[in-house]
Amino acid sequence: MRLLILAIGKLRTGPEQQLALDYMERSTKLGRVLGLSSLRLVEIQESRAASESERRREEADRLIDKLPPRSYAIALDERGKDLTSDAFAGQLRRLIDGSVSDLAFLIGGADGHGPQVANRADLQLSLGKMTWPHRLVRPMLTEQIYRAVTILTNHPYHRA
Repeated sequence: MRLLILAIGKLRTGPEQQLALDYMERSTKLGRVLGLSSLRLVEIQESRAASESERRREEADRLIDKLPPRSYAIALDERGKDLTSDAFAGQLRRLIDGSVSDLAFLIGGADGHGPQVANRADLQLSLGKMTWPHRLVRPMLTEQIYRAVTILTNHPYHRA
């Protein structure tokens, strides 16, 4: 299974970017045992539209346009499902076992997702009830992907 993170906006060079890249590399190496062939990040330009609704619509269209055909899509949304790390790992296991070829995580812009993303997403996932800075979402997501991989491979990283 190929994993893809589609994110609105470009993360500046810095510790957040390095941390996300580190977890992506770790996930790719350890995930091969599970059948995970790659983990890629695609950054998509933010909309410059004047209104919030138009920005959300344009960014949603850009995200959906980048989705691989028949991919399982998980949209990160503060109103989404709140999973434990073990439950997230279980979801990943079900997708691997279900022969899903592409799993895509969608990270919206500062205004959130447009309704097209909610309609297309197979799952809406929350990283918690608190509000997080946009630049921390990628390292937090990639860490949880890595943690899920370690749970599924019985690696000692995850200590419940």
